Amino acid sequence: MTRSAVRAAAADRPDPGSYPEIHPPVRRRPDGAPARTLLFLHGGNVANWMWDPQVKGFPDYRVFTPHLPGFGARAAEDWAGLESAADDVAAFVADQVEEGGVHVVGLSLGGVVALRLMARHPELVDSALVSGVPARGIDAAARQLARLQVRLWGREWFWRFQAGAFGIPPDDRRLFADHGITIRAENARRMMAEVYAGGLPAGLGSYAGPVLAVAGSREPPVVRRSFPDIRAALPQADFRLAPAMHHQWSIEDPLLFNSMVRMWVERGRAHPRLLPA
Repeated sequence: MTRSAVRAAAADRPDPGSYPEIHPPVRRRPDGAPARTLLFLHGGNVANWMWDPQVKGFPDYRVFTPHLPGFGARAAEDWAGLESAADDVAAFVADQVEEGGVHVVGLSLGGVVALRLMARHPELVDSALVSGVPARGIDAAARQLARLQVRLWGREWFWRFQAGAFGIPPDDRRLFADHGITIRAENARRMMAEVYAGGLPAGLGSYAGPVLAVAGSREPPVVRRSFPDIRAALPQADFRLAPAMHHQWSIEDPLLFNSMVRMWVERGRAHPRLLPA
């Protein structure tokens, strides 16, 4: 490839921080009802661009995909903690929604933040769907591996390797790597220390709305082992496994993920392809 072709290819790649946070509905609902609002909270190795397949799959919804502090367009900001991130999301929702709440979908870090949002601002959450939440914490060996990963944080080959390990489709691996190297290592270290320590937020039991908790059958088993802890705090929750799915399965199988979200939000039921946990 010539130098001019390389420059042109780089120019065509989307900026990892440029993905919008607010997506108005572009199609009316068949029943004529007002558009519902979905709030998608992204994972810790990605940014809000990960939700593009979901935005495209919900043209009859108002969709929010906020940047969490320290990620995407906010990569220069400091990570101030899970509670602070939840309060940040709450302020975003309060600015955009005049009355009522939103249907929250959080994956990985986004799922952990979603639990804090439910505990601290339950009035903003009409329903919650969380996937890939390691509420029991990560063992010592995994934490040591995470510390090694932070040392490699700024190297592109590391992010390409991570993309394969997470099951990121080939078309999205370039964007995944481009974004990964924008995350400040100090932010990553602080965020992972909190998430990997595990635990559930105080006051989570005050949230009385519907909850669906999901684990990919091929993601680290700590996620499904965390289900009893979440059930103790949220006895109304439903727990399911996504067959053959890895951690980042909203990108891995967006059709199933979108169908799951729609069925949960509109019917309050788990998708039939999900397995009981």
